[in-house]
Amino acid sequence: MTDQHKHPEPARHARLVGALAIALAASLVIQNAIVIGVGGPAFGDPIAQVFDFHAQNRTAVAIVIGLEALNLPLLLGFVTGLQGIVERRGSAGVGWSRLAVAAAATLSAVFAIYAVLWAGVVLYAGLVAEPNPTFELIWRLHAAAFALALPALGVTFVGAALAAHASGLTPPWLRMLGWGGAALLVAAGGVTVAIADGSPLLFVGMPGYAAWLVWLVAAGVRLMRTRRSAAT
Repeated sequence: MTDQHKHPEPARHARLVGALAIALAASLVIQNAIVIGVGGPAFGDPIAQVFDFHAQNRTAVAIVIGLEALNLPLLLGFVTGLQGIVERRGSAGVGWSRLAVAAAATLSAVFAIYAVLWAGVVLYAGLVAEPNPTFELIWRLHAAAFALALPALGVTFVGAALAAHASGLTPPWLRMLGWGGAALLVAAGGVTVAIADGSPLLFVGMPGYAAWLVWLVAAGVRLMRTRRSAAT
């Protein structure tokens, strides 16, 4: 009899971990929908356009930053919950789950800096009449923090994907999605300075970011369904 059958996962815990994954994906989608809906600037847009946007859309940016505060506990709760499931199963995915937790902690720290700098951008836009070098520097640092978060997200992604697959929680296609998405995210993070300067190389990582959202939803649903049946 395998460890998996000796120690079946409590349905409540597994459903909670799955719900956290889905909630995180939903929060990230809402964030991006708000930014797109109000016509948020790209990092490479003229600084005058960036300034005007933040001067005119303070409330929208505040909501997006507030959601970032929600994302941090959702992310950390999900990866630590996943680690608990993997460890109790005693599978080969334990090392990957620990990597995911460490990477997610790093990702949370970088995203906290990213959010604080974005708050600085919108606050500074309310203090001056036009963009100046200080405003542009804060904006560039905000962009750099986002770029640096991409490799941390990539490592979180691949660690979680491989841990879940090794534990029999997800099918092979989600493991492959993790490898591909993580590779793109890490590659984009390697050009942090260029992205901070407005380079379109940022878009190299965007398919990886989209893959992360897909994986969160698919893995979350699988966790909720599979664990429910395993507990019966």
